[in-house]
Amino acid sequence: LQVRRNQSFIKEFVIVGFPGLHPDYFGFIAAVMFLVYLCILIGNAAFLTMFATNRGLHKPMYVTILNLVVSDVLFSTTTLPKIISRYWFRAGALSFNACFVQMYLVHYFGNVNAFILLIMAVDRYVAICHPLRYPMLMTKANICILSATAWLLGHAVCLMIVIRAYPLPYCAANTIIQCYCDHVSITSLACTDRALYSVPAFIFAMVVLLVPLAFIVYSYIAIIVAVFRIATVQGRLKTLSTCTPQLIIIVLYFLPRCFVYLAGNIGITFNADLRIAIIMMYSLLPPMINPLIYCLRTEEIKNIVTKGFSQFKLNLKDKWKKMAIKTSMT
Repeated sequence: LQVRRNQSFIKEFVIVGFPGLHPDYFGFIAAVMFLVYLCILIGNAAFLTMFATNRGLHKPMYVTILNLVVSDVLFSTTTLPKIISRYWFRAGALSFNACFVQMYLVHYFGNVNAFILLIMAVDRYVAICHPLRYPMLMTKANICILSATAWLLGHAVCLMIVIRAYPLPYCAANTIIQCYCDHVSITSLACTDRALYSVPAFIFAMVVLLVPLAFIVYSYIAIIVAVFRIATVQGRLKTLSTCTPQLIIIVLYFLPRCFVYLAGNIGITFNADLRIAIIMMYSLLPPMINPLIYCLRTEEIKNIVTKGFSQFKLNLKDKWKKMAIKTSMT
């Protein structure tokens, strides 16, 4: 009863964003975030359109990228509109329940991304280290099963941390020093000892991050060993080029997350604005560059884009010819 009475004092949370940012720069930051969000939507929508209209892309590798694209778009849509409205319209308030819904979705899509990156690493491992078994193991049906498992597993940890954090007594401050509601930012406002809640959440977060990362590191070590067994230099470079895009995303996704989580739990403190900047970098940069890294480096999508552009030029040329003929006749 006392918990519920204390909790009722907080009706809403207010997202602060960057605490050291001067109000004169609010519009600029909002515009930058809006452009980032627009790039994420356009880039990922382009892949979704190509996947839906070209049956040649209905392959295991592209099915995995499809899941990553959907997760990226949903994560960005969960986080960016509110922080943009906070800086553009000074509308940073979220209701108590809405903040917990956002917290759940933020951690859920983050978990899904980690599992999907693991699936992509497994796909590259099998393709390079066991190429003869690749058609049997990495079928579209198996990839769909693995992807569905990733989406289901993402729920488990998120539900646990939300269920444990929701009943805590929130009876004083309601300002969240972050660009969105997450577990650390919300539970730090609780009027109680948060160690009983933060330690299990940290352990589960590390499991979700480090277990996929460990398998990914193992797969790429095996890939590197296999690459050096290739006789020709050209063959080695071609094989490595297929793995480079994912390595870039893995570095951007996993390493900053591990640093921020570990720093916050072993007593390392640094500027709040820097911490939020790092969080926003690993949250928004991968969704923005994923379409470029994964799509434009694959031959199938390059051919589709080239063919579409050529067709567009032909249609435009025909249109101008018809207009010229019509003008000359009049």
